[in-house]
Amino acid sequence: MTSPVLLRVQAAAKPLAIAVAASTASAAFSASAYAQDKKLDSVVVTATRSPQIAKEVLADNVVITAEDIARSGGTSLADVLQRQRGIEIARNGGPGTQSSVYIRGTDNKQNIVLVDGVRVGSSTSGGASWNAIPLSQIDRVEIVYGPLSTMYGADAMGGVIQIFTKQGDGAPALTASAGAGTYGTRNAEAGVSGSSEGLRYAFRAGHERSDGFSATKPGNFSFNADDDGYRNSSASGQLAYQLAKGHELGATFLHSELKSQFDSGPTMDDRTRTRVAAYSLYAKNRILPNWNSHVQLSQSTDHSRNNASFGRSEFDTDQTTISWQNNFTLGTDVLQAILEHRKEDVDSTEPALVRDRTTKSVALAYQMRRGAHLGALSLRGDDNSQFGSRTTGSVSYGYRLTSALRVNASAGTSFRAPTFNELYFPNFGIPTLRPEKGRNAEIGVYYEDGTSQYSAVYYRNRLTDLLVTTPVCPVTPAAFPFGCTYNVNEALLTGLSLGASTTFGQFTLRGSLDLQDPQDETTGRQLARRAKKHGTLALDYKAGDLTTGGELVFSSARFDDANNRNRLGGYGLLNLHASYDLSKDWSLFGRWNNVLDKEYELARLYNTAGSNVFVGVRYAMK
Repeated sequence: MTSPVLLRVQAAAKPLAIAVAASTASAAFSASAYAQDKKLDSVVVTATRSPQIAKEVLADNVVITAEDIARSGGTSLADVLQRQRGIEIARNGGPGTQSSVYIRGTDNKQNIVLVDGVRVGSSTSGGASWNAIPLSQIDRVEIVYGPLSTMYGADAMGGVIQIFTKQGDGAPALTASAGAGTYGTRNAEAGVSGSSEGLRYAFRAGHERSDGFSATKPGNFSFNADDDGYRNSSASGQLAYQLAKGHELGATFLHSELKSQFDSGPTMDDRTRTRVAAYSLYAKNRILPNWNSHVQLSQSTDHSRNNASFGRSEFDTDQTTISWQNNFTLGTDVLQAILEHRKEDVDSTEPALVRDRTTKSVALAYQMRRGAHLGALSLRGDDNSQFGSRTTGSVSYGYRLTSALRVNASAGTSFRAPTFNELYFPNFGIPTLRPEKGRNAEIGVYYEDGTSQYSAVYYRNRLTDLLVTTPVCPVTPAAFPFGCTYNVNEALLTGLSLGASTTFGQFTLRGSLDLQDPQDETTGRQLARRAKKHGTLALDYKAGDLTTGGELVFSSARFDDANNRNRLGGYGLLNLHASYDLSKDWSLFGRWNNVLDKEYELARLYNTAGSNVFVGVRYAMK
């Protein structure tokens, strides 16, 4: 189990009221603008913080729709992400335990997670509390690969994952589902959405629980044979009102509370309570025909309460952000100007961590469309009260060889801010640590003709001033008896990411393959928990009311530690799924995960689920 120093103080949220400045504009980049578009599957929001036709997005990306989520058979968000190209995961047990997500070989702390445009995550441990973000509240996910610090600031070194909750549109509609499966897993969820006379609304609630299985294996220093289950209750909502054409006010929220068990020793029933929440108020105005302004005031919380064999602990992060984004249309081009202020507040049972820091940001971006030529240029400055100023930039170019075939090339810089644990934890943190820096270049080929999609992207991402835990601290070793985190290493992440999907008759064939070399250049060793090969292969079949399919998820060997002494074997998992429409509104669904009961590890001496099934019934008013 992770030590108390590095324990993932996962997520969460105590509800907080927030107020928005009622001037121009809407939620800077996500929910409202996204909901306006009629063809959601053909639009990507995250790459430029504004809705953009997918074929014109220069950044490498993947979109996961509600149908993809239902078909995947995943029991958690991390499970669904694991099936996407460029994504790997690690987890300390079942779905309710601590999870990490790696994008193109970067660390869990080197990516950003947004919920309806609101940044979520822990400022103490770094990264999002993946286990506490409920799959039942998610309508769509966008993954944008590569450095996006020019759009979002610190930590966007490997990419950005944005989660969208349900949007309201059209006549009132009810949805509900319930199911049960292996390990005593059961869930229920329900929602309502619609729009009328300028008002759009969507609300959803869900509850899930599982008896689970033991998180640890014999040999783990924290082994306990008891089952480690979880309970999660969650709700989300969006409300928007169009005051006049081009003028909208709205609010969004997501609230989730996870109560889970884990193992930190052989004699105690260790428990943690994690709350994750994201709230926003926004206004959107079209000030002039070519000037759209968006203002968003948001707050996210990531709160953790741990009761374990090593004692009780609390780690709370609150982030408050106000952003103002202005889009100016110049013919077929768009000029963006962004102002942003973000404050991170940390409260904890560890007094040294009770601090705050602020970041003031300004960014400019220009997107060009000239016939077959596409281009983008962006520059951002971030002024942080703890580590000072950082400037990042990016440039991209794309050329359409045909209406279906396009080539892209891009280069960009990024950085990651040290976490509060790395800076201030007693006998471990060093307040003078510098941010990590990244420099990425990539080239890609994309093909889409309405029936088939193919992509191939080669990337090279060099990371410097890498923060690693050293057993002997370079700064006054006597003050750090257990080592410290320090800027000592460099890493080079190179890879080829391949994706394909094609439909023929009643079949759809999908697949991905990542060939990568995530290397610590200082030591010459492979980065921990990252494979050199991983991918998926899936075949779906639809005939009348029946939809069924299977999927293979595979990975080569990895190492659990930076010294490459503890090997994690490769694995291949076979998953099956099926659904049957009983009527226009009712359907049955089922999934069988890990059909061959493969025993494998995502973290050394931590268990993963064996062969398991889940069946349920779904109602969706049509």
